[in-house]
Amino acid sequence: MIEIVRQIRERIKEDQDRQKSYADVRRTDLQFEARDKVFLKIGLPPSFGKVHNVFHVSQLRKYVFDPNHIIHQEEMMILNPNLSYKEKPEAILGRKVQELRNKSIASVKVRWRNHGVEEATWELEDKMREKYPELFE
Repeated sequence: MIEIVRQIRERIKEDQDRQKSYADVRRTDLQFEARDKVFLKIGLPPSFGKVHNVFHVSQLRKYVFDPNHIIHQEEMMILNPNLSYKEKPEAILGRKVQELRNKSIASVKVRWRNHGVEEATWELEDKMREKYPELFE
């Protein structure tokens, strides 16, 4: 019995050491100095001006200024008081029809505002036509 417990402890220690080595390889020590430009991984709109301005260093990335990165306030999403926002479709990227035994289901691939093409979703075409007819003009 003592031998089994010793083997289990050795395996646990080996697993912990292996996981630590994986974590150590991926970890980079970030160091910032006063007046360094940093990028906050979570973008905050101006309406969050009263939110505490201290963030954990893991949320920061070094930033090299690029004039193309300027975001105008009117482009930003409008947040509701409960911090949610309404998604709005911007474009239809594609269309497909799924044929079943008794019916056909038409879907459209939608690119949403504030999201890239890689985050486009497939939605039912009839629902999208009903809610957003302007997309199909």
